[in-house]
Amino acid sequence: MFNDATEDVSLFDAEEETTNRHPMASFFHLFFLVSAMITCLLCELLSSSFIVCLVTILLLLSCDFWAVKNVTGRLMSGLRWWNHIDEDGKSHWVFESRKVSPQENKTVSDAEARIFWLELITCPVLWVIFAFNVLFSFRVKWLGESNEVMYRRY
Repeated sequence: MFNDATEDVSLFDAEEETTNRHPMASFFHLFFLVSAMITCLLCELLSSSFIVCLVTILLLLSCDFWAVKNVTGRLMSGLRWWNHIDEDGKSHWVFESRKVSPQENKTVSDAEARIFWLELITCPVLWVIFAFNVLFSFRVKWLGESNEVMYRRY
């Protein structure tokens, strides 16, 4: 399963390495999710159609999932995973992490690992805050419009 790395990394330490080895991966790691959140916040201004906003947000979140699983997880934190199906048809999940030995150079920069994990931890918290905000502000316009569209369709 996971290979343990015994190295502790402090969250905000100015003395540690701060170079970004993969700037494009870092950009797209943040771009898709931040774009989805901005679209969610400004969807009433961007389009009057609930469907357009929903599809845009879902496409951005799908791109974020693909980027995290296939690119940024490997480059920024040294993690990768996949599903393997054996001859019996049983599904096995394989998780790998890079093991850094003291003799080798560091393969993942601390700055990129911080960006990776902070984004993965803070964004779901923000989505929950958005959900409670909509729920407790009683702005059910989007729910009403989606039900109306489905009712007209059938």
